[in-house]
Amino acid sequence: MRLYALCDQELLDSRSISLESFIETAKLHNAEIIQYRNKSSDIAFIKQQLIKIRKMYDGFLIVNDAYELIEFCDGVHLGQEDLREIDPDIAKAVKIIRSVINHDKILGISTHNLEEVLQANELDLNYIGLGAYRSTNTKTDVSCILGPQLDAIAAESKHFVAAIGGVKKSDLFKHVTYHVMGSGLL
Repeated sequence: MRLYALCDQELLDSRSISLESFIETAKLHNAEIIQYRNKSSDIAFIKQQLIKIRKMYDGFLIVNDAYELIEFCDGVHLGQEDLREIDPDIAKAVKIIRSVINHDKILGISTHNLEEVLQANELDLNYIGLGAYRSTNTKTDVSCILGPQLDAIAAESKHFVAAIGGVKKSDLFKHVTYHVMGSGLL
């Protein structure tokens, strides 16, 4: 199993977990990637957190949504809705983001079904997040649980696949590159 650790600031705050503690736990579990997600703070705070993480962690650091902070990390991850805010046409949105972050940075997007995976195959991406695998209490807006069919859908991707949503260390996949885990680490 290759680990992609999702560091969600709201979850850390709600559980009184320090950023430092989360990063140490991710390192203990040999996380290859850490994604920092913060949907409620201002850009200055997110920048400060990215700088802190970079000082403690020398693996790949991805920021969720805040592509304007790309200089402080190795890449950006965007959800379908976030892409549509950039442009209603997902392909155009990805081109815009790629022009901002360049090709030396990692670009990943969320996908939820076979149709979105096939669409992603035509885009200039490094990876996709696919899921949710199972329900989770950390994200309440999950509309589709893929369950065992996640691996078959992942097989259709030409990009690396990170399984998202309720993934456990013990889950086995044949076509998934990374297990995305946040609270499951702790």
